Amino acid sequence: MKVNAVAFAALASTVYAAPAQELDQASACASAVTLTGNPFASRTLHPNSFFRSEVESAVAQISDSTLAASAKKVADVGSFLWMDTIENVGKFDEAIKDVPCSNILGLVVYDLPGRDCAAKASNGELKVGELSKYKSDYIDVIAAKIKAQPNIAFALIIEPDSLPNLVTNINLTTCTNSASGYRDGVAYALKSLNLPNVMMYMDAGHGGWLGWNDNLKPGAQELAKAYKAGGSPKQFRGISTNIAGWNAYDLSPGEFAKATDAQWNKAQNEKTFVSLFGAELKTAGMPNYAIIDTGRNGVTGLRNEWGDWCNVNGAGFGVRPTGSTGNSQVDAFVWGKPGGESDGTSDTTATRYDSFCGKESAYKPSPEAGQWNQAYFEMLLKNAKPAF
Repeated sequence: MKVNAVAFAALASTVYAAPAQELDQASACASAVTLTGNPFASRTLHPNSFFRSEVESAVAQISDSTLAASAKKVADVGSFLWMDTIENVGKFDEAIKDVPCSNILGLVVYDLPGRDCAAKASNGELKVGELSKYKSDYIDVIAAKIKAQPNIAFALIIEPDSLPNLVTNINLTTCTNSASGYRDGVAYALKSLNLPNVMMYMDAGHGGWLGWNDNLKPGAQELAKAYKAGGSPKQFRGISTNIAGWNAYDLSPGEFAKATDAQWNKAQNEKTFVSLFGAELKTAGMPNYAIIDTGRNGVTGLRNEWGDWCNVNGAGFGVRPTGSTGNSQVDAFVWGKPGGESDGTSDTTATRYDSFCGKESAYKPSPEAGQWNQAYFEMLLKNAKPAF
């Protein structure tokens, strides 16, 4: 079924989130969970307690009562929890305490050695060559924690931006040096986290990245190799796209359809990207279902080019998480990036300053990646489509 603007707006009104009072009484399932098929078809993406706490603190800073009332509703929206350091794996223990059987807890696995090889803003803690530490101190710990909670359902996004960088940025020395660790690390993660109560999605960038005509086939082959190297795990569902991104799902013509180079990119929205890339994945022998991040893509036409990824000014919260997408290949619209947490600092003197965070389309001022930006959160809320 094609999701036109009217139908998509209707889908947008479906909010998969549980009120705070229900979460307080939550309990895991009575028996072990085994996930099959689309895990979001019968489960709600869980509003994790960490994002809830950030939003509640933000609400306390809003003097406008109407805006504050809208902001409170954001806390009830499901979002993925980023376990982006070894230390942050510790958040798992707190995050599972309030997950009811009807929900699925979303976790982002994101700590490869030499992470973000083409960017400065969110470089990771592990250096190139520390693959053994990644396995023993990070992936093995996550796997053990999930094994100890068989009665809770988990959806995992595996290493955002990693393999796409090997397709388009392998000319950079940093990415060349990271390549073997990325491939081995992703394969190890897929193999180790192949547990009955887990469904995994490997990150595939977005339509403005691997969606270019010349990137579709090599991109699919890169991901498929990792999937097969990981043992073609049973609990692997497909890909995640637009994570922490801004691309529209079904905008036609696309945001950059009139650009001078548009003829070389048929994937002008994420729906088209998932279709085109999914076909290549199928040919390469990999499952091709998808989840798409709609957390901050409520407003389009704000960027000068596809690659403007940092704190886009004028952005708004997008469609709330739902497993009702109207597209059999798209398992769910999710909130992958916690809206309000910075993508990177606009401080040109900072060690981790990335020039993309100083671009014309980037919001300023912005703090370091991962830190809360109150003004940006309020902007996302005011510009939300659908509105809160």
